[in-house]
Amino acid sequence: MIIAMGSDHAGYEDPPPHYKPALIEYVKSKGIEVLDVGCYGPDAVDYPEIANLVSEAILSGKAELGILLCGTGIGVSITANRHPGIRASVCTTPEMARLTREHNHSNILCLGRRIVALEDCYAIIDAWINEPYSQADRHVRRVTKMG
Repeated sequence: MIIAMGSDHAGYEDPPPHYKPALIEYVKSKGIEVLDVGCYGPDAVDYPEIANLVSEAILSGKAELGILLCGTGIGVSITANRHPGIRASVCTTPEMARLTREHNHSNILCLGRRIVALEDCYAIIDAWINEPYSQADRHVRRVTKMG
């Protein structure tokens, strides 16, 4: 599996540890390849650029899933969801992550650096990655209606 990962400058906000590099290492420790689309430091970056790159990586087949990080997770989710075929979900708990994968077939997880503690991000990522899509008729029907 390949996960495209990107963040704006919030991924490098102090205090350390900086979330983006920590999350990349965490995902890699699970034996998952990471396609890092930026940014690469604390200089200001417009989050739509990064959200578009992660979305494009999924839609082109370069990655199966994506993880986006900004201050709240909201900006990147709004941008990513403008791409047909992307189902980006802001999650603040492992249960939200599990349910969005199972019920909504989420293909991008959005996290807020200023909202969720790093250790909680790890638990959210685990729940999201490990939960399979439900093939129950009602979930498939609803995801299909999303377009």
